[in-house]
Amino acid sequence: MEYTGPTDLYIGGEWREATNGDSIETEDPATERTYASVQKAEASDIDAAVEAAQAAVAEGSEWATMDPGTRRAKLHAMADAIEAMKDELSMVESHDNGKTPFEAGLEIDMVIDTFRHYAGWTDKVRGDEIPVENGRLNYTTREPVGVTAHIAPWNYPFQLAGRGLAPALATGNSVILKPSAMTPLSALYYAKAAEEAGLPDGVVNVVPGKGSEAGDALTGHEGVDHVTFTGSTGVGKTVQRTAADAVADVTLELGGKGPAVVFPDADLDAAARGIQYGIFMNAGQMCWANSRIVVHEDVYEEMVSRMAEIAENIPLGGGIDDDGQMGPVVSAGQQQEILDYIETGKEEGATVAAGGGVPGDKETGHFVEPTVFADVDNEMTIAQEEIFGPVLTAIEVSDEEAAIDVANDSPFGLTACVWTNDLTRAHTVTDRLDYGMVMVNETPNTWPQTPFGGTKQSGHGRAQGEQAIESYTEVKNVHINLG
Repeated sequence: MEYTGPTDLYIGGEWREATNGDSIETEDPATERTYASVQKAEASDIDAAVEAAQAAVAEGSEWATMDPGTRRAKLHAMADAIEAMKDELSMVESHDNGKTPFEAGLEIDMVIDTFRHYAGWTDKVRGDEIPVENGRLNYTTREPVGVTAHIAPWNYPFQLAGRGLAPALATGNSVILKPSAMTPLSALYYAKAAEEAGLPDGVVNVVPGKGSEAGDALTGHEGVDHVTFTGSTGVGKTVQRTAADAVADVTLELGGKGPAVVFPDADLDAAARGIQYGIFMNAGQMCWANSRIVVHEDVYEEMVSRMAEIAENIPLGGGIDDDGQMGPVVSAGQQQEILDYIETGKEEGATVAAGGGVPGDKETGHFVEPTVFADVDNEMTIAQEEIFGPVLTAIEVSDEEAAIDVANDSPFGLTACVWTNDLTRAHTVTDRLDYGMVMVNETPNTWPQTPFGGTKQSGHGRAQGEQAIESYTEVKNVHINLG
């Protein structure tokens, strides 16, 4: 498929070339061929985007004075435009990122649902009256923060941008989206959707560029009021330090090393299917991946056998010309990093139960075999560090207390799953897991109305849910002396 979509920056309602005329070439991870070339923003382009975004929310502007019902209609119109582009977007995302078209389609559907969900919030953001001394009226309102910056990652480029853009727009802010330089294409379709929906100029701006250039310029810009970043923990710390100079609020959704705790009374068929999705979806390139299974000794051998059989039978492929159920990883660098982790696991004494290398039938493409490690100690590198690939580590435990200890023994705290048919155990264990999201008898899952975020090194703040509304608004307290 030849790319025919947008390639320019989108600033202030206009498609334009970057100031320096430089571009970013993107690669199809399945073919290793150049797929597209887009304009690369530099600091002066970021300045222009911030200026346009500030003008869009200035006092008296069309967007600032727009009534909630009209803003709701605009967000629904954006959802309609995205839905109309779904087939094209799915193919673009598949070729730009490497995920299967089916997985890309799920990503687009989630964004459509997210925009429709937050469209319903435009007339529901309100404050409270606070009782104070007699003769006085005291109340709060919630107001837009202003200019919001969104730094989107490469693993779910469209979806993870949309879950920030939708609540930010619903609450009356302007947005500047900087996608990953590795997967910049789908982000530009937000600009197309904004145009088709008739959003005022400057409300939506899209500026592909390098993180070290455009990203740093954006997160440290004094004209930015809120930064939302999704990515690695290391880069997230840098973003927070940079944003501190501008005293901008920051939402960080960072890494994970999610455990799936399996007890003997669990439905092992359901657990195996759920864990399959939780580690091999998107080739394991997910912050919320079930990358560790913590299994009771009574069913450990059986679960390892089930997961190894699943891994060995997953068809690999990329693009629309095959029936692959798992695509390549995003780049040669990412592929090598995953393979290095696999070698480290072997060196530290873990046993490869399935996979463990590059598939022999793939002459091109950044493919890694679905891999299962047995005999893993939770102190091993592959059990503690985020691999961000299709690598599952299986850890054996003797009882419930040990399972909780191992699950919590991680620098990350994003998602955890518990597989059990004991209702008391389900509540007891979930209560003690130090994670922002816990699923019982369910693979990692989320909806626009549910908060998404973690504890510890997995970040702070919450995407989605009512909590995102709070992130993109500020509380104003009004005090009136009636006497």
